[in-house]
Amino acid sequence: MAKRGGYNMGMMPGNMNNLMKQAQRMQKQMETTTKELEDKIYESSVGGGVVTAKVSGKKELMEIKLDPEVVDPDDIETLEDLIISAVNEAFRMQDEDYQENMNKISGGMGLGGLPF
Repeated sequence: MAKRGGYNMGMMPGNMNNLMKQAQRMQKQMETTTKELEDKIYESSVGGGVVTAKVSGKKELMEIKLDPEVVDPDDIETLEDLIISAVNEAFRMQDEDYQENMNKISGGMGLGGLPF
């Protein structure tokens, strides 16, 4: 007699339940880790520490600090470049930390971008 219900990909029903439980645990871990990472602050300094940027784990710019010696009215472009570099580095640090933590949870499956 033919088996009803279609092809089960070689898995027993118990294995599917275990897989679902494992996926739910992973989802919960990702949610918890995401919340923890959103509360972190990432700081980057450039130009020997004359410009410092702080960003949150939510990718919000929190603070810019400028050493008065870097503020030269005749060379605004250098200051602008330093600010951009500091902010971009802080965001890069945040993104790297997020990806590293999500890869730990997913076992390197690259699920960090999923909306869990």
